Amino acid sequence: MKSSRLRRRLAGTAAVTVLVGAGALAAAPAAFAKANVLAIDKVALHAPGLQVKVTYSCDPGMNHQLVANVAKVSTGHDLSEAAGTIKKDKLVCDYADHTVQLNLKVAEGSHFGKGDKVKATVYYFDDDGFSYARQETVAVL
Repeated sequence: MKSSRLRRRLAGTAAVTVLVGAGALAAAPAAFAKANVLAIDKVALHAPGLQVKVTYSCDPGMNHQLVANVAKVSTGHDLSEAAGTIKKDKLVCDYADHTVQLNLKVAEGSHFGKGDKVKATVYYFDDDGFSYARQETVAVL
């Protein structure tokens, strides 16, 4: 009779432990945290420069900006470049995916046209000068 009562207590204790653990995981938002992620959706001509559509995700409290650079892929001496930034106060950091369009400023002397092949790079940039979550793609305008 004692072994039966002991088994029930152990089973009950195990069940309570599992339920408490599951409740703690559900209540902790950090349990759902994911790495800061970037994806380049589209690169296009957009007067007077270029536009890059980016899907991003970042953790709350992130203190970084999102940077996009585009360079023409060419074999000649054409080193056309464009760049743009989304400041940290304009990013929505709540673990969810968000989409933003960065309007890039074309560097002086640079030019882009329909059919140009370009390499786009996006990344997060922090106050100490470090970059991370870098993503690159090649596209035709």
